[in-house]
Amino acid sequence: MIPDRVTLVDVGPRDGLQNEKQPVDAAHKIELVHRLQAAGLREIEVTSFVSPKWVPQMADNAEVMAGLQRQPGVRYSVLTPNMKGFEAALPSRPDEIVVFGAASEAFSQRNINCSIEESIERFRPVVQAARERRLKVRGAVSCALGCPYQGEVSPDEVERVVRLMKEIGVDHVGIADTIGVGTPRRVQAAMERALKHYPVADVSGHFHDTYGQAIGNVYASLELGVHTFDASIAGLGGCPYAKGATGNVATEDVVFLLHGLGIHTGIDLDRLVDAGKFISDVLGRKPVSRVANALLAKRGP
Repeated sequence: MIPDRVTLVDVGPRDGLQNEKQPVDAAHKIELVHRLQAAGLREIEVTSFVSPKWVPQMADNAEVMAGLQRQPGVRYSVLTPNMKGFEAALPSRPDEIVVFGAASEAFSQRNINCSIEESIERFRPVVQAARERRLKVRGAVSCALGCPYQGEVSPDEVERVVRLMKEIGVDHVGIADTIGVGTPRRVQAAMERALKHYPVADVSGHFHDTYGQAIGNVYASLELGVHTFDASIAGLGGCPYAKGATGNVATEDVVFLLHGLGIHTGIDLDRLVDAGKFISDVLGRKPVSRVANALLAKRGP
């Protein structure tokens, strides 16, 4: 079942940088996207159109999108949680929009102050408007393996949100281990529920590495034939609602795994490491990626 090609969606510019406390210049964000596409990434989650009151780091969303030197064959996506965000995003010409709903009722209430079903209803007009404009809609099921407030999340709860997303017309669904507590068998159980409603080409994995399980969870998903994964350059990110949660699995680490398995990604690992070092230098710290740090040490000063 293991695929011979895998698509990686780098979510570092959006999901990774949104939790940074220090401001990151729009020019640096733009340069990061350019370096990612130069390394061979063809799916990049660039920014989010949300209230700057809640996510000040993404207040420069329009400036970042306007500054991109777009390459043919690269899909630039943005997160738009409601119609206000969607309408703000349209002038920036995104190729895809992203919506998200939690598999945990407790997380939904604490994070966006509404129930799961209410959150899906907020997305309904967004999805409809996107489809009318022939924009792809990707949905993320957050807290699919565990919740900081509720604890364990069952496959039944995951399937409920997947089914709701399918009903409102979401094209692609991602199973997201937001706090990084998932382990391979539990990930497979959640993935199997998504695969009941979507073809394998429209299911992806999004694994945070809080407990060091993300690479194992990627492999477990590969065993089911899943061949699309979110990853974050240099391991950027975290979850403000989950104490101690680290970023999404580092793109460099996933590429090293995939190339070691003989799986084609179209990504140049050396150039990817350079991109991770660039943004890590901007932030004043080392990359979280073990592969990046090992390869950088090998290069020497």
